[in-house]
Amino acid sequence: MMAILCLSSDLADMKKRLGEIVVAYTRDGRAVRAKELNVTGALTLLFKDAIKPNLVQTLEGTPAFIHGGPFANIAHGCNSVMATKFALKFADYVVTEAGFGADLGAEKFLDIKCRFAGLKPDAVVIVATVRALKMHGGMDKKDLGQVNMEALERGMQNLEKHIENIHKFGLPAVVAINAFPTDTKEELDFVEAACNKRGAEVALSEVWAKGGEGGLKLAEKVEAAMNKPNNFHFIYETEQSVAEKITAIAKEIYGADGIAFTDAAKKQLAEIQELGFDKMPVCMAKTQYSLSDDATKIGRPTGFTVTVRELRIAAGAGFIVALTGNILTMPGLPKKPAAENMDIDNEGKITGLF
Repeated sequence: MMAILCLSSDLADMKKRLGEIVVAYTRDGRAVRAKELNVTGALTLLFKDAIKPNLVQTLEGTPAFIHGGPFANIAHGCNSVMATKFALKFADYVVTEAGFGADLGAEKFLDIKCRFAGLKPDAVVIVATVRALKMHGGMDKKDLGQVNMEALERGMQNLEKHIENIHKFGLPAVVAINAFPTDTKEELDFVEAACNKRGAEVALSEVWAKGGEGGLKLAEKVEAAMNKPNNFHFIYETEQSVAEKITAIAKEIYGADGIAFTDAAKKQLAEIQELGFDKMPVCMAKTQYSLSDDATKIGRPTGFTVTVRELRIAAGAGFIVALTGNILTMPGLPKKPAAENMDIDNEGKITGLF
């Protein structure tokens, strides 16, 4: 439902997509759609208000839409098409977020959302931290405040792969280094030089400390990148087979040697083709902790194979979900969810929201 909401162009399109949801199969294997149960209208009216993008503002008065939340490790990881298109009508420049790196959020934003919405981005910002790079270089989390140039150099390979991935789509990349007080000039200079060597501009982002003023240099570099010519294209075409599309993502974006399908997944591949769903884009469900499907493989792993254990049809959203590794399809929650603190009394007073 969240994916459908985020990929719908308007209420009529959402109604059509909800009707395409596969709810069952007949005894002879035919897919039964929600519209055959005459429930499309009932489903759609639940989203009468939810489909409207929510306009908010930053502390400095900048307008922002918050609309939708499909997690990029298990879904397509972008805000709604409607919010993005509204923003494009109201502003000269629109920044939108795609979660979990260039291997997950960015790939799905570009291959799925842009394909459906007809969007052509001008540039991509990759957000990085020195601390995260050192962690990818093998440092323990409790030691990340210490200077370790060897670990930083090893971890830099991870960021280099994300830059390469954006270039594979034919887009310019700008790296925003989210600065921490523990970062040293030596570390920051090293990251900038390494990014420049890979063809990406770098800007230090201090928005967390200085507000908009801390992002001026980043904004200038993004504006310059947007004015560069680009050759935006997809990593795969929908006419390719499902296996070919998955292989293209795994090899080009993750850096895998290849793909392995479990017996169950092989059977589902055949079923998807037989049912006529094989020409849809692919949405990979993969860990956000590694470029591979193994969360323990940090940095830039090589010599690995991505295992697809299950394929699911998201007919309303319009894509095939490929589950890899040990990924869970429930969004992550803290040990004590915020909902446990929320309550309402007999007078209607709400507590625990903040």
